[in-house]
Amino acid sequence: MSTDDKPFFDDPNAALREIAQNPAAYARYLADIHRVVLDVQAKLEILQRETRVHCRGTRVEGDKVGQAFLRSLPVEQSLNGIIKNLKGISSGLEKSAHRRHAHEEKVNDVRAKRKEKKHLKAHKTSPSLHGAPESSGQEGARSPNAEYGGPTSIYNLPRRESA
Repeated sequence: MSTDDKPFFDDPNAALREIAQNPAAYARYLADIHRVVLDVQAKLEILQRETRVHCRGTRVEGDKVGQAFLRSLPVEQSLNGIIKNLKGISSGLEKSAHRRHAHEEKVNDVRAKRKEKKHLKAHKTSPSLHGAPESSGQEGARSPNAEYGGPTSIYNLPRRESA
């Protein structure tokens, strides 16, 4: 098999896979599609206007007032529906590009938060060693909460009266 017979991509979806992985490429691709949709929408709006003028103007001998209008309604409604759907597609493309960008920012924020939490957890489990706190210099003086500080055994506790 020669190289001329091989397709450019082994996988036909490889290009779209690359686009999906890059938010900037995703936005550019959707912008291209958006331009096409807007162009089609503009052409259909012109077609709609011209069709309306032609269909409403087509009268048959013996028509009563409004019969040409009623005959043209199904055609006009079908084009109106298509244009409405194209407007929905257009706004959906814009939203999708913004949401893809927001997703990428959210992923980066999650990575940063997890890295920070991991750092804090590592710092908490193995804090850096500090020297022992220095005493105030008075050996016999007792602090107001001396009973509650430092390690003691139950044999060293002073006897207290219950409340």
